[in-house]
Amino acid sequence: MMRILVLTDLHGQYGKLNSFLELDPDMVIISGDFTDPDGPFEPALGMLEQIDVPCFAVPGNCDSRETVNYLEESNAVSLHGSSLELGKITLVGVGGSNPTPFGTPFELSEEEIDAILTKAKTGTKNNVHNILVCHAPPEETLDSVGDANVGSSSIRKHMKGFDLVCCGHIHDDPGIKEVEGTVIVNPGPAFEGKCAIVTLGDEPKDIRVEILSV
Repeated sequence: MMRILVLTDLHGQYGKLNSFLELDPDMVIISGDFTDPDGPFEPALGMLEQIDVPCFAVPGNCDSRETVNYLEESNAVSLHGSSLELGKITLVGVGGSNPTPFGTPFELSEEEIDAILTKAKTGTKNNVHNILVCHAPPEETLDSVGDANVGSSSIRKHMKGFDLVCCGHIHDDPGIKEVEGTVIVNPGPAFEGKCAIVTLGDEPKDIRVEILSV
């Protein structure tokens, strides 16, 4: 069994970190938006230093593109555009988001997202648990803003190869949803004290997700 703490959308507010860590995770996944647009990343580096278990992260659309470099220098492992195997778990990541109306710092075209995920997945093996860490949600999945669906069509295209998708981005549409055997979780914004605990069993598809507030 493994307990994974999933956080997203901290937006420069890290005061609840100790409460999150009191949930006793074996691993932490952060699905982007450490900062607000143009916000400094240095406080996030200090926050990451306090996490005493393995931490894996991607930047969000509000993070600068340099966040990938910051993460490489931090205590966390950057998953943007890469994959990693940890025993029975394969992690693949893509940060930023598909285009928004707001011109935020880290936006990618659908073609770019598709190319990043295609390359990142190359050579990965089908593991017991295959996890996609992304900031933007898959299209038509936890991506509602008013009457519109604003998720990524490219992430939706690729998600069928994963058992679990950890995303964020859309503050107003948190939740857990299963689509064609893939579990998608958006815990809601961590700056509001929201998070998810994912428990992975020893068998394929043995995934339990609970959304919590601290």
